[in-house]
Amino acid sequence: MKIKLRYLWESMRSSIWFIPIVMVLLAIGLSLIMLAIDRNVSIRSYRFFELLYSGDPEGARSILSTIASSMITVAGVVFSITMVVLTPASSQFGPRLLRNFMDDRGNQIVLGTFIATFIYCLLILQNVKIEGEDIFTPTISVSFAIALATVNIGVLIYFILHVSTSIQADRIIANVSDELEKNLQRLFPKLNEKQTEEKVKNGFEEKMGMFVRDLETQVLAKHSGYLRAISENSLLDVAIKNNLCLFVQYHPGEFVMAGSSLVKIVGSKSLDDGIIERVAGSFILGVQRTPEQDPEFAIHRLVEVALRALSPGINDPYTAITCIDRLGSALGYLMGRTFPSPYQYDDKGTLRLVTQPITFTGTINAAFGQIRQYGQSSVAVTIRLLEVLCMLAGQTQNSEQRQAILRQAEMIERVSEKSMPEKFDREDVKDRYLDLFEVINERQIERDPKI
Repeated sequence: MKIKLRYLWESMRSSIWFIPIVMVLLAIGLSLIMLAIDRNVSIRSYRFFELLYSGDPEGARSILSTIASSMITVAGVVFSITMVVLTPASSQFGPRLLRNFMDDRGNQIVLGTFIATFIYCLLILQNVKIEGEDIFTPTISVSFAIALATVNIGVLIYFILHVSTSIQADRIIANVSDELEKNLQRLFPKLNEKQTEEKVKNGFEEKMGMFVRDLETQVLAKHSGYLRAISENSLLDVAIKNNLCLFVQYHPGEFVMAGSSLVKIVGSKSLDDGIIERVAGSFILGVQRTPEQDPEFAIHRLVEVALRALSPGINDPYTAITCIDRLGSALGYLMGRTFPSPYQYDDKGTLRLVTQPITFTGTINAAFGQIRQYGQSSVAVTIRLLEVLCMLAGQTQNSEQRQAILRQAEMIERVSEKSMPEKFDREDVKDRYLDLFEVINERQIERDPKI
């Protein structure tokens, strides 16, 4: 339930209408407060009274009507400009980058400001009385509406500047990279030397014996979609309470087909429908991937920008090189972190949950694999790939990281021999590869002096 509520909150928060709706609610509350002040507080004796609106009710209605109509018109223009900007951005950087524009807090606040001002003016307008004994001119409320209109002029100027900079390639790449780093910081803890991968695997093998001869039950996916999130706490709770061991078959970000096995449940007795439903309810599937538990989500978006930049229609290797630099920075961060163990135990040390692990090898393949394939004819991109891999090689912490980097470098070096006709270009690539190989050897000696 907790993971579903969190997922629902993230979906609402990332909607383009979330902040505008909140601002509209604030405008409604503000209008009630301002009207209450107008009705109950006499401000004519104060020195600043001459700065406030001093006209008759008819003039107040005219001002509020003008501001309201202007704000809704500008709000429509802002929304139209946003949609127009999304069209070229989608074709140049990829449709998956639209999420960044929709999530942009600046766009949402601008849109919300104009709509909130419109609603505020409407609510004040209906309380202006121009006939009968109850003639009422909300002086403070009208003056505040005028102040809001003035502020909105500055907001419109900000929006124009913001849109013009938000579609620049470097800004888009930086935004995606920042999101990637935040997700990595949230999903991966600091390196813990006390619990090595080897110890975890040994513990797994020791605890498996009690389950191999027991009953197995498969929990199947009811519909197809991308696995967005898994409530591991819920799965672990089910396993402990019912003396089970659960083997999760997918990790967040993978596509699941209807009828595929989500979990293999191993236990000593048959399970009722309630337990199976609770296990199935711990998985959230959707039509697209989300970054909550998927560390490769932002990596793939940076890769998509790089691949489109390398396409013949755009042919922008500088953008691809910028993406490579950002991807290298993210991978460098991962080298100082430990990947969460796929094995979870109860308090007695019994294995209860096995998940599909995210590995450094898989992450570096996701980051550089397609760029290497599509950028093999670009000398600048190939050389930059090797340079970034060389920098990463100097930060490696274990043999898996060194082998993964060396494997990427070897593939780059081999393909350059076939794809680059110029001899000196091939020599440049070879020199970078040899530099990387030397750094790998030095790092391996530092980490394991016995070699």
